[in-house]
Amino acid sequence: MATSGSKRWQSSKNIVLFVSRVPEDTVESIKAYGRHIKRRLKIALIYDVRAKGDMEHVAETKADVLIPCDFTSQKHIMQALLPYMEKILAITCRSEANILKFRTLIPYLPYLRTPTEESLIWSTNKLSMRRQFMAYDPSITPKYTFARGSGKDEVARIIKRVGFPCVVKPGRLAQSILVSICFHQEELEKALRRTFRAVKRVYATRDSEPDETVLVEQFMEGDMYSIDGYVDTRGRITLCPMVYVKTGRAIGFDDFFGYLQMTPSILAKGSVAAAEGVAEKAIRALGLRSSSAHVELMRTEREWKVIEVGARVGGFRELMYRLSYGFEHGLNDVLVRIPDKVHVSRRVRGYTAAMKFFAPKEGILTKLKGIKKANELASFHSIHVNKKVGDYCQFAKNGGVSVFNIMLFNRDRSNLLADIRRLEQMVKIETKKRKES
Repeated sequence: MATSGSKRWQSSKNIVLFVSRVPEDTVESIKAYGRHIKRRLKIALIYDVRAKGDMEHVAETKADVLIPCDFTSQKHIMQALLPYMEKILAITCRSEANILKFRTLIPYLPYLRTPTEESLIWSTNKLSMRRQFMAYDPSITPKYTFARGSGKDEVARIIKRVGFPCVVKPGRLAQSILVSICFHQEELEKALRRTFRAVKRVYATRDSEPDETVLVEQFMEGDMYSIDGYVDTRGRITLCPMVYVKTGRAIGFDDFFGYLQMTPSILAKGSVAAAEGVAEKAIRALGLRSSSAHVELMRTEREWKVIEVGARVGGFRELMYRLSYGFEHGLNDVLVRIPDKVHVSRRVRGYTAAMKFFAPKEGILTKLKGIKKANELASFHSIHVNKKVGDYCQFAKNGGVSVFNIMLFNRDRSNLLADIRRLEQMVKIETKKRKES
């Protein structure tokens, strides 16, 4: 039983610390939670002074406290955290690219509930992740190997181990960046050369620690879904409703970006239960605790397989769950780390779709049509434009980002599907090749 002294010590903590990014949608829900528990909570951001992306985010963040830090220096990390040590209630990281920074901070905050450093390594390195899945339960993971290069002998070894079709992916990049599918030897050789050549550049543009590991795994035919969840300090897992994912490949792109994400799914209860069972195995295989988890799954003809697991919430999920079910996913991500009870509702309020639009061809953006008309759709909720005319557009597999992202919501599923179709018909994205210098 806690003593009165320990209760006072806990109640004095009022800082929720975010690593590198503070998601805007989460701030108000955390403040509201603070008012509920009669504590004035503050949002703090610790950011890397050497990272361009971090510095740009600082200029627009809603954080109450800013903590500059050089993550390469033990002394600087300790000096940055020291003034706030006794005030930090919880620490979280919402971006895959910044998980390694989060891992770096964990030894300096030993009295907070956090994932273990090892579990964060396993959840960010795809080769380590596959090895953990294979050791825990081989049935949940496809065949895989790692590439040591792109030479003939190495390619022959990979083909013998994995076969075709196969998928080439970097060891530690999210959002389908540099992910390629290969159906024959020439494609595999080309994909490996391209990935090894581009991987350092892409890590650098994302302020990420370089990792030249390249994974090659069996391609799984089927429908893609994802499940987010929360793992408390004792390893108890609370899963959220499932989300259906349609990739760019399904609409004709030679790319695996998440083109369309929808919730609720229309899966039968038995299929959902089977998916949840595989998701829980994957989370336990990585030893996650005091963390959110984002599990990507493939529903093949016979069974569910794990694509990957992240020690974070999934993209767009906070708004998708708020609109469709009315619970605060971002707040739950903090509550599981305090720890406090998370709240998950399964009562459907409506249907939500998150969409990413990429240019059909790589090149300089010359026309972006349909954005204004999209605002007039009955299901329109919000839009975020990443590219403007004159910007260069690349596919996700080559390290690019979408031209724009859009969120749709409707209480009626058929009306939402109709608006998705209207949107697809009205959007026109045109590019031209960049002139050779």
